[in-house]
Amino acid sequence: MEFILSVAIGVMTACGVWLILRPRTYQVIIGLSLLSYAVNLFIFGVGGVKTNMPPLLSGSAPTSTLADPVPQALVLTAIVIGFATTALFLVVLLASRGLTGTDHVDGRSDHK
Repeated sequence: MEFILSVAIGVMTACGVWLILRPRTYQVIIGLSLLSYAVNLFIFGVGGVKTNMPPLLSGSAPTSTLADPVPQALVLTAIVIGFATTALFLVVLLASRGLTGTDHVDGRSDHK
């Protein structure tokens, strides 16, 4: 399970960095979102991937079998903040496209 999670994090990070380096603003926004999802998965994975374990203490359950709740709370907070910043970036994208008439990062158009 850890191998699949690490490969997924690596692929998402690579795709996110590749999209951030693209010239269009929408691609940059999608790249930032992918990169933030990869970081969320990384933080979630740091807490330990445990399957078929109880989420709460039940009488005689050892505490070593429980998942750490702190990374889960951090990821939940990061998801909400990421959604808000993505919405803000989209509003800035629409305003920039309306003012300049192009969606290139540097403000130039495709036609020379």
